[in-house]
Amino acid sequence: MLFSLALIFLLGIFLGDVFEKIRLPSLLGMLLTGMVLGPYMLNILDKSILNISTELRQIALIIILTRAGLNLDIQSLRKSGRPALLLCFLPASIEIAGMILIAPLLFKISLLDAAIMGTVVAAVSPAVVVPRMLNLIEEGYGTGKSIPQMIMAGSSVDDVFVIVLFTAFTSVAAGKSAGALQFLQIPSSIVLGVVIGSVVGMILTHIFTRFHIRDSGKVVIVLSFSFLLVTLEKNFTGNIGFSGLLAVMSLAAAIQQKKKELGERLSLKFSKLWVAAEPLLFVLVGATVNIHYGLKAGIPAVLLIFSVMLFRIAGVFLCLVKTKLNKKERLFIVFSYMPKATVQAAIGGLPLAMGLSVGDLSLTVAVLSIILTAPIGAVLIDRSYKKCLTKEKY
Repeated sequence: MLFSLALIFLLGIFLGDVFEKIRLPSLLGMLLTGMVLGPYMLNILDKSILNISTELRQIALIIILTRAGLNLDIQSLRKSGRPALLLCFLPASIEIAGMILIAPLLFKISLLDAAIMGTVVAAVSPAVVVPRMLNLIEEGYGTGKSIPQMIMAGSSVDDVFVIVLFTAFTSVAAGKSAGALQFLQIPSSIVLGVVIGSVVGMILTHIFTRFHIRDSGKVVIVLSFSFLLVTLEKNFTGNIGFSGLLAVMSLAAAIQQKKKELGERLSLKFSKLWVAAEPLLFVLVGATVNIHYGLKAGIPAVLLIFSVMLFRIAGVFLCLVKTKLNKKERLFIVFSYMPKATVQAAIGGLPLAMGLSVGDLSLTVAVLSIILTAPIGAVLIDRSYKKCLTKEKY
């Protein structure tokens, strides 16, 4: 395991730096590292690492979402109003609708199978998007109109919305009941995630204020409670849902709101943790990518992914109708809603594991969506933000 971890960090960081030097996002180098080292190519990574890959990727995601919460300006986000709310569910809904329309024509599958595939590919990747939005906040791009904050919040809720729909559709396909009440998981997941996370954040802020604890100790405590919140998600059954990752972001945002100076100090600590968490996350995501499935799918699957992407683009533009954002700013938000990676890696293979008829195709499309949209979206974000967004003067 130690040898595998050394390869993940050393080669991931090295290839990430190489890609940055040729003006491409570092995550491409890290994804490539995982694909080469993973079980579908050289098969060098220890199986014990791959067995806990999901948990390790979740830890990395917790770190970046905590950092996002510590940099989330709630007051500015409230001013965004309607578009911030619509970005949480409308682009994903329209992309799923596009899949339901197009996939049966290309692959002769049922509408339910198409809906399952739609939920697999519809979620935007916070792991790709959030670090970039944090960089924009640090550099002051788009912060005057809260564009990075709006994208961070929207992409996080977008995942909750899509995963609940995925669970409902796969339940129907597996012959289980999925009545209208099951869709209550969507609002309850969001509301309970925000409320419980915020309460925990306020309690921790009170403790940190009252008792002298070193910032490093505070980081360990925040991480520990974040792990507990994510674990708590598994205990919610039935029609009531709870989003652990949304609770993590809310916890951090509550600390930032209650004690801004503390939030800034903790954000610096978490940014240092991200140096190690980033290669761990993207190399392990790369290791889940079965390139053979992608090659086997052929042109129809590629055409399908780009076709439903057009639906997502239309959905994003629809969210931004009658806003004060100019054309370039709207285009940048479209770019930011393109990358797919973490959710697709997590749920892409589940329909196959459940024995559903759409399992092979779902996994193939999930793999292709990572290979195609994560690099393209990341490059477009990195290359366009200075041209599309206004740099604020502080």
